[in-house]
Amino acid sequence: MSPPLAVLLSLCLFLGFPGSASCLYKQWVPDTNFENGSNWDKGAVPCGSDRVQFLAHREVSVYVREVHSTREMRLPVNGEFILATGAGFAVDGGQDASCGTGATVQFQDSETAQWFDPKLWRSASTSEDLEKGRFLFSVHEESVPCRHDDVVFRPEASFRVDTTAGQQNVPVKSLSVLGRRFSDNGEFSRYLTSRSGRLQFHGDSAPVVGSPACDDSSGCVCGNSVHHERICTGVTCSRLDCQKALRPVGHCCDVCGAILHLKISGSFDLESYRQRLQHLFLSRPQYQAVHMGVSKVTVPQWLLGVIPREAATEIQVVLLDEEEGTGPGVVAEDLTRDIMKDIESEGAHLGIEGAEFQASSGNSGTGGGAGVVAGAVLGVLALVAALLVLAFLFHRGVIHVPALPSLPSWRKNSEIGELGGPIDHGFDNPMFNKPPQMPGSGGLYGTDSLNTITVTDLGVHFVNPAYDETDFNA
Repeated sequence: MSPPLAVLLSLCLFLGFPGSASCLYKQWVPDTNFENGSNWDKGAVPCGSDRVQFLAHREVSVYVREVHSTREMRLPVNGEFILATGAGFAVDGGQDASCGTGATVQFQDSETAQWFDPKLWRSASTSEDLEKGRFLFSVHEESVPCRHDDVVFRPEASFRVDTTAGQQNVPVKSLSVLGRRFSDNGEFSRYLTSRSGRLQFHGDSAPVVGSPACDDSSGCVCGNSVHHERICTGVTCSRLDCQKALRPVGHCCDVCGAILHLKISGSFDLESYRQRLQHLFLSRPQYQAVHMGVSKVTVPQWLLGVIPREAATEIQVVLLDEEEGTGPGVVAEDLTRDIMKDIESEGAHLGIEGAEFQASSGNSGTGGGAGVVAGAVLGVLALVAALLVLAFLFHRGVIHVPALPSLPSWRKNSEIGELGGPIDHGFDNPMFNKPPQMPGSGGLYGTDSLNTITVTDLGVHFVNPAYDETDFNA
C-alpha cells in the first residue's frame, strides 16, 4: 500500500468518531494488471517467446509493474498501459529459451465485472485489517459499497468495472483510485471524463462521491435494498443441510446458523459491540471458524400481525459455521447462547434493551432483562388499546359486522308460518286426521244417502241410517 493511502486510512481510524461505524472500507478485488496470471487465457503471464494479444474492440486499462519481453504484441483499438516506475516492454521477435517455443496468449475479457456483484468486494473496518486481510463478513447487500462507505481500488492496480445500477448515480462517501482519494464530486467527475476514468468505469450509471459519513454510533442502514435483485443476480446459493434454514435481512440465500435481533437504546455503539464480540467470543478456539456479520437493518412492523406500521430498525447479528452458511449451524447456535448470557448480564450497560434469536436447529429464545419485559408489557397494552378502538368504532357504527350468509331453505312453503317459522302442528290424535282404514261401503241407503240433510217446504228431512226414512211433518 502506498504511503498516502496508509496515512488516509490511519487518519480515518484515529480522527474519526471513537468506536463509531463511520469508517468502513469496501475494496475492489479484480484488477487488469499485466502481472496477474488470471487475466490471461493460459493462466500465466506471457514470457519472451509468446505472442501477446488484446481483443481489438475491447476497451481496457492495464497496469504494468515490471519490464516484460515478448515476441509480438497486438494492442486494442482503445486502451492504455499505466507503467509503474521502471516498467516497460521489449519486443525482439526472438525466442526465450526459458519458456520454450512460445504460444499466442490472449488477455481475458474484463467487461463482465459488475459493481453490484458482492463476491468482488472485501470489507474492513481499519487500515491494518485491510492490509493484513482481516476482512469482515457481511450479508450480500452490505458487501457492496453502501452510501456512507469509503471505496478503495488498490493503489498499484488498474481495473474495469460496470457501474450499471438502473438509476443515474451510485452514491458513496469517497473513492480512491491508484492511490488518489476523491471526496469532492466535482473533482471526481473530471477524473471520470479522463481517458483512464472512461476506461476504468463504464455503464449507464456513475459513482458519485461526497455522501456524508455515518455519524450515528449505533450504525446506519446500508441503503442497498433498492438494488437487492441486481445484487442477487450473480449469487449462487449453496445446498443446505440443516433443520430450519434462515434468511438474514439483506442476504440473497438461506443459511444454516443463527441470527440475533437486538433492540437498542441511544447509548449503543455498533463498532464497540462488534469488537466486544470479536475479542470475548470469536477469539475462543471453539468459535474461531464462525463468521459474524453485525449491522443495522430495517425490518417491517405489523399491528396484530396484519396491519402494516412504520418500519423499525434493529441490530442484526448473523453467525455462521462457515461463510456460505452451509454448515449444520451447531457451533453458531452455541455461540449465540453464550452471547445471550452476556446480554442478560451486561445488556443494560451496552445499550441493549432486548434480544431474541433464531437458530437453524429450530430453537429460538429471548433475553435482555427489563427491556424485554417492558416490551412485552407495551405489546399487551397496544393489543388492548387496539381492541378498545375496534369496539368504539363498532359502537359508533363506523365498522359493521358483515351479515352471515343465509342457509338454503329446505322446508316446504306450507310449513312456514306468517312470521317465517314453521307451523306448530301440535300432536297426533288417533281420532282425527287419519285416512280411512277400510274401503267405503254403500250402507243401507247407498253411499249417496249417507249423512244427507235436505231442506224442503215441508220441513227438514234427513236420513238416519239406523232407522227408516222419517218425516217430521208426518
